[in-house]
Amino acid sequence: MDPANDRRRRRLLIALIAGGLALLLLVGVGIYGLLRGPATPGHDPASDPAPTSTDSAQSPRGTGPVAVPRTGGPEGFARNVAAALFTWDTASGYGPADYAQVLADVAAHDEADSFVGDVRSYLPSTEAWAQLRQYQTRQWLTIDEVVVPEAWATAVKQAAPGQIPAGATAYTITGTRHRDGTWGTQPVEASRRVSFTVFIVCARPIPGRGGTPGLCEVLRLSELDNPLR
Repeated sequence: MDPANDRRRRRLLIALIAGGLALLLLVGVGIYGLLRGPATPGHDPASDPAPTSTDSAQSPRGTGPVAVPRTGGPEGFARNVAAALFTWDTASGYGPADYAQVLADVAAHDEADSFVGDVRSYLPSTEAWAQLRQYQTRQWLTIDEVVVPEAWATAVKQAAPGQIPAGATAYTITGTRHRDGTWGTQPVEASRRVSFTVFIVCARPIPGRGGTPGLCEVLRLSELDNPLR
């Protein structure tokens, strides 16, 4: 055997193996990126504290869109909106528009078009959904904290008469967005902290029913990770 030819074959084999490993690494990074979703500029997920709540909206695999309950009073409704906003499953047979529709169904009429635009910014695009479906990706939210931000109280005090609808409230929600899926035969998962503000409006308590809260509707959403404080 020619030693020179033997060395060339070994170098070629090493190059092919190295190239294959690099390709596997890129594919792995790609699916992790899809699962993780867009990162907030300047945000280091490793610095986030661990979740401290068990208020999670995880649904069984393959669950489709579910109507948003209007129960629980203003805060309960805001939690329900948040859960619906972040809960979806690409293996359910439904698409982003279907998950957006259940939120549009509880939108205040005057703000419906603007609110639907807000919702679209939270959901994957049709193209991204098709990619995520290859990995049977699903998402859900664990809520850690729901508060009325100080900035809202200030806005209410400074608003001109009629500028803010009667019964309107803002809730800033902090939690952890989870995603999981399958790459080949291996389960993969990722999570990151999120925060946002839900603006809602609720009718006055129904007379004669012991102060039962009236129905609530959602007005708008803040930009993701840019809530009122």
